Parts: sequence; C-alpha cells; structure tokens
Amino acid sequence: MHIHRTYRAKIRNHSQVERMLDLHGWSASKLWNVANYHSHEVWAETGEIPDDSDLKSELKGHDNYKGLHSQSSQRVLEELAEAFNSWFGKRKSDDRANPPGYRKKNYYDNDGNRVHEEHPRSTVTWKQKGIRHDTKHNRIRLSKGANHKDHPRDWDYILVEYETRPEVTVENLQQVRAVYSKSKGRWELHLVCKHEVETPDAPGNETAGVDLGICNFAAVAYSTEEADLYPGNRLKQDGYYFPKEIAKCDDSGGSEATRLHHKWSERRTHFFNSLAKHIVEKCVECGVGRINIGKLAGVREDEKGESKNWGRHGNLDLHGWAFDRFTKILTYKAKVEGIEVVEVSERNTSKTCCVCGREDDSQRVERGLYVCEPCDAAFNADVNGAENIRLDLNQSNSESAPRLGGDRSTGWLAQPGVYLHDLSHGFSPREQVVDCKP
Repeated sequence: MHIHRTYRAKIRNHSQVERMLDLHGWSASKLWNVANYHSHEVWAETGEIPDDSDLKSELKGHDNYKGLHSQSSQRVLEELAEAFNSWFGKRKSDDRANPPGYRKKNYYDNDGNRVHEEHPRSTVTWKQKGIRHDTKHNRIRLSKGANHKDHPRDWDYILVEYETRPEVTVENLQQVRAVYSKSKGRWELHLVCKHEVETPDAPGNETAGVDLGICNFAAVAYSTEEADLYPGNRLKQDGYYFPKEIAKCDDSGGSEATRLHHKWSERRTHFFNSLAKHIVEKCVECGVGRINIGKLAGVREDEKGESKNWGRHGNLDLHGWAFDRFTKILTYKAKVEGIEVVEVSERNTSKTCCVCGREDDSQRVERGLYVCEPCDAAFNADVNGAENIRLDLNQSNSESAPRLGGDRSTGWLAQPGVYLHDLSHGFSPREQVVDCKP
C-alpha cells in the first residue's frame, strides 16, 4: 500500500534563494489573476465555467504562464478551476457566495486612499518533472520559469538547501510546495513523499456507518450495537468567532488578518484529524473492517438533486465545513489500519426507521429526535441515519433493515456516547471536556 506524507522543511540558504522564490510566488499570483479574469469573462458570456484543460489551452502561450515551470503553471490553473467549481456548488443554495477573488494586496495612506497594490507571494508547486533531489546533501533543484533566467547562461533551477526534523527521512519525493509565511517573513518547503507500507489485516468483519450533518458533524453507528455522536460545536464557534475578529482588522490582507485566517485553518484541520483518528481507533476496538459513509451529495442535495436549504445560518455553516476533506482524511487513516471506507447513498436514510424499515417523513419530529409509532420507539435521529447508512439500505444485497427488534428507546439508539473536541486532548467524553473556548 502506498501512502503520501507531507513534511515541513526549513530553507537553510534562504537569503540566497529568497529573491528567486519571490519572483515565482509573484508569477503564480499574476497567472491566477489572468486566468481568473478570463474565467469571469467566459462565465459572463456563456454562463459556463472553463475547466482546467480549457484554461491550460487558452493560457499556455501567455507570458505569465512562462513565469513558472509548466507543471507549476498547470497546478495554479487546476486550483483556480477547483475554486470556481466549489463556488458554483455553493451558489445553488447561497446567492451571496462570492466567486474566487483576485490575488492582490492594497496599500493605503493615512487618509485611507489607496497608494498602490502589489501581488502577494502565492504558493508555488513543483511536480516530479520540475524536481531534482539530492538526498545525500539535503538539497533540491527546483526548475525556474523561462522568464526568470537573468541571462542565457544562468542556471535553469533554484538550488534549495533544506532542513527537517531529525527523525524525518525525505525519500520518494513526489511534490514540493514553496509556501510563504507572512507571520515569519520567510519561505518554507512542504515536501510530499510517497511511502510504501505493509497493509495490515482488517481488525475484524464488523461494519460501521457514518452520517455527516449540521448539528452533529458526525454520527457513527457500529454493528456491535454501539453509537457515538460528535457535535460540531467547535467548528461553529470558530465559524462565528474568527470572521468577526478578521472584520476588525484594518487591512484584510494584513499580517493580523493573515494570522487569524491561518489559525482558523489550522484549528479546522486539527478538528478533522482528531475526529478521524478517534473514529478509526474506535473502529479498531470494535473489530470494524468496513466503514460506510454517506456520499457528499446526500449532505448538499435532496432526493431530486436540488440543493438542500438548511436556512440562512445552516447554509453558511454547511459550506464552511469541508465534508469532502474530512472523508479523505478518514479514508487515509482507516486504510493504514486495514479498514475499507466506502461511500454509499444517503437516500431515505434520514426518514426510514432502522428498526422496522418504515419510511415516513413525519417520523423525524424535530432535529435530534426520531419517533416511530409502529415500533413505539423514540431514538436519536442522527444515529438512526448512521445505522441506515451502515446497513446501506439502497443496495439490493444489503442487510435487512428490520432486524434489530426489541425496545430500543433507552438503548444505544436513544443514548449514544457523546464526544466533544478538547483543544488540548482531542476528542473526549462530553463530561471530561474543559478547554472549549475559541
């Protein structure tokens, strides 16, 4: 099994390569802006968004495209196309969603008048064809853009000397990202390496179902008749706290606003990693060999393919969460433990009773409560959805839904374990969490 890991590295010869990395960072911003302008024009004329192949074909002869190695330019255009596709999905349910912006930083005088603007130093990505790695001396040759050679006999690469943590071994290098840190005022490298690891046997033959949602970010049901809830309170708190703090900054592109954006992103990433780790550890404990997780379309769309309307605040919360990103992290961590993650349809899982199989919209009487009159039972609505996802009701060869039987009003369906995110210790039982302030 192959896995990819990213290591941060300090640039030892920063003063020697800073100017050239700056030039490439500025070129990446310029190319983004040119492609962004072109995409807006195509959208205005046709109502369609050009994909990355269209952008590459249109701009491959542009001077800004030649400011980077060809694969580096391609990655900028791929990122822009991804950003436009994300915006196109959001605008279906939130007409206030803004398309990708331009990368520029404005400077103002004491009277509030704009003096000038400049392009910021964007992240530059080199793929394998633009990399030469000297493992013996911890050096990497990064191919220059054709426009950044000072003279015909100038070297066609940037020679970067790097330093990682002592326990890190950089080998099978697949990708290098040069990332500028405004808070530190210097560049650093993110090294993406491919490692081959032995695939372990699955911990067991049990199954688990994961339902992603608004109030509870994740609900997990196990075939061992256990269930857990993971409220999204931490993400909601950060989602309201950080935008307000960023709005107080005098310069939206200044160092303080950048620091807040970075902190917000880091906390969100930490939440996703902690949650995935906790779920996988519980799966190993319960002997789970397969995790069914609801397809993302089930979170964002209704049965007719139309975008769900969760209300004004609900839509903002939903689109502030990277469900797809969490699914990828969970898949990666589960794979390392020999657990398969499968995306299954969420169709009807929220309105079908996992005990008797009866389908009725009215049975979910309110958020968090599911009542089934034929079963004479009341239980947690999100756990009910997770159990139906575990059963994979929409597959003809799935387990039979009406198999649980008995009174489940006071058992695991009604009283699941609840885990909250503690900034210091990750996920812990609700009663043990104390560090909840933003």
